[in-house]
Amino acid sequence: MQEILKLDRVSKAYGSLTVTDDLSLSLGAGEALGVIGPNGAGKSTMFNIIAGGVRPDKGQVYYRGTDVTGAKAARRCRMGIGRSYQIPHPFAGMTVYENLLVGAAFGDDMPRGEGFAHAAHVLEQTGLIDKANVRAGTLTLLERKRLEMARALATRPKLLLLDEIAGGLTEHECNDLVATIKAIHASGVSIIWIEHIVHALLEVVDRLIVINFGAKIAEGDPHEVMNSAEVRQIYMGLEADG
Repeated sequence: MQEILKLDRVSKAYGSLTVTDDLSLSLGAGEALGVIGPNGAGKSTMFNIIAGGVRPDKGQVYYRGTDVTGAKAARRCRMGIGRSYQIPHPFAGMTVYENLLVGAAFGDDMPRGEGFAHAAHVLEQTGLIDKANVRAGTLTLLERKRLEMARALATRPKLLLLDEIAGGLTEHECNDLVATIKAIHASGVSIIWIEHIVHALLEVVDRLIVINFGAKIAEGDPHEVMNSAEVRQIYMGLEADG
C-alpha cells in the first residue's frame, strides 16, 4: 500500500510539558486510522502538527513522500490535507453553501464554476443539501458537525483529519454520521479519526493507535487493541485481570 502520511519521531513541548513524545506513525493511501487516548494525551496536538498549525521541535512530517515539516497550513491544505475541529466554527452569518464555497475557492483554488459544482456535491455527500441556503449559525449540533466535515471536504482532501466529530451526538445521530464517514472512506479518501466514541470509531477504521502522554503505546487491529490489558487500564481505567 502506498504511503500517504508519515510522522517520523515527532516531538513537541511547551516549556517543561511534553505533549508529543517521539511519535512515529504511517498511513497508507485509502486507509482509515483511528486514534484514541485520555484527555490531554496529545491527540489534537498531533493533528495540529500534521495540518501545519504547529511545527514540531523534533522530527519530520512527510505527505505523499514530500517533507512538509516546515510547510504552512494553507499550503498543506492545497496539497490535500483537510481537517475538522472538535468545536465547529463555521462562518455563522453565511449560508451552508457559502461556507463550502469558501473552502473550494481557497482550499483547492478551484475555478469558479467547478467550485460551485463541487460544493453542491459535498452538500449531497454530507446530507446537508436541504440546508444549503440556511445560515450556518442556526444549525443544530449534528448539522454543525456535518458542516464542519463538509467544509474540510470542500477543499477536496486526499487526507481527512476528523477530530472528535461524533462528540455530543445522540446514538441515532452518531449512527447517521458513521454512515456518512464510511461513504467518504469508500470513495478513496484516507482518514485519521480521533474519537472518544469508540464504538463509532470501530465501525470505520482499519487500524487503531492509542496515545498516552504524547507517546504511542499500542497499535494494530482495532478490536485486538481495545482488548489489550494495557489499553483497558490506561484508557478506560480498568484493572487488568490476573
